[in-house]
Amino acid sequence: MSIPPPPGPQGPYPQGPYAPPWGHPLGPYPRQAPVSGLAVAAFVLGVLCFVPAVGLVLGLIALARIRKRGERGKGFAVAGCVLSSVGLALWALTLSTGAVADFWEGFRDAARGEGTAYALEKGECFTTPGGSLQGVTYDVDQVPCAGEHDGEVFAVFDLPRGGSYPGDDALTSMADLRCYGLVGEYAMDDWALPADVDVYYLTPTRRSWLSNDREITCLFGSTDERKNLTGSLRNDATTLDAHQIAYLEAARSLDGALESTPENEYFEDDPIAQQAWAGRVENALTEEIGMLGAHSWPSASKQPVNELVTDLEAAREEFAAAEVTPDADAFYEHLYQGYALIDGDTTVTARESLGLDTTPPEYAESGGDGGESPGKEV
Repeated sequence: MSIPPPPGPQGPYPQGPYAPPWGHPLGPYPRQAPVSGLAVAAFVLGVLCFVPAVGLVLGLIALARIRKRGERGKGFAVAGCVLSSVGLALWALTLSTGAVADFWEGFRDAARGEGTAYALEKGECFTTPGGSLQGVTYDVDQVPCAGEHDGEVFAVFDLPRGGSYPGDDALTSMADLRCYGLVGEYAMDDWALPADVDVYYLTPTRRSWLSNDREITCLFGSTDERKNLTGSLRNDATTLDAHQIAYLEAARSLDGALESTPENEYFEDDPIAQQAWAGRVENALTEEIGMLGAHSWPSASKQPVNELVTDLEAAREEFAAAEVTPDADAFYEHLYQGYALIDGDTTVTARESLGLDTTPPEYAESGGDGGESPGKEV
């Protein structure tokens, strides 16, 4: 397109198709053509390998506009096309091998970072900014378990991927069920757990669920907000010897039976359920007696363990009698005698000979779910 001459005398410069395409037609220094913004965008997307398909399309459009309008930036456009093509090839390869999922998992884990609730692992201890294990937290400070701390992680597990957010109540129920079931793998000796220690958990929030967060962290914490934990509560194969483990594994089935009390805690309310529970305890005692008798104990523990086995056999007879009695008073009497034999002096002596804790735990008075357990979101 030609540019019309200004009014007045004409200069010596030609008009029409010979006029300079850019700048003022009479200026002695015509300006350069602008750089194509699309070309620059294509180059940047190609370098970052970010949405390479878009970078390739922008590069091709930029080349066409450069030829048509005389813009600069052809090198940017060509480079953007090449880099975006390489990026597309890499994306196709990673999608076919599943590397994208691995990359995202790695990116998510790196984004979580040290010092966040998401970074906690089994066996680690931490403090929270407010010193409380209630509510929502996004940041914790990992500290040595030997010193004071708010919580100690004893298990970490993931929920299945996919699906919509199940809701706070459903997550709490899942965490409660799994975390309490995992206590024995980390703290095999329940006698060593202080009475004021309970199970807490970190669960995903609605927002973190959208980022594919499915991790639940199980931890020990004090039920007294004015008191911190000190020292690790871990007692498993990493801290116990073979004889201690053998004793605790023998006692594990009995502990499970004792804790499986009926929902109705009184014999008068449901005698059949109470008798069935007594039968489960009797069977568990039989199993424990067999396991204790089959192990080769060190010389210092042989006599104490044999004396314990004698008491456990007497306790088994008490629970066997409780299983068949129709009388409530007789049931409670057999129960009392059975418990006294299970946690009596011979148990303490046997545990002492093995270097285990000698303070009997306090059994819950009520059966069923044991009341509402504290929980925690992430």
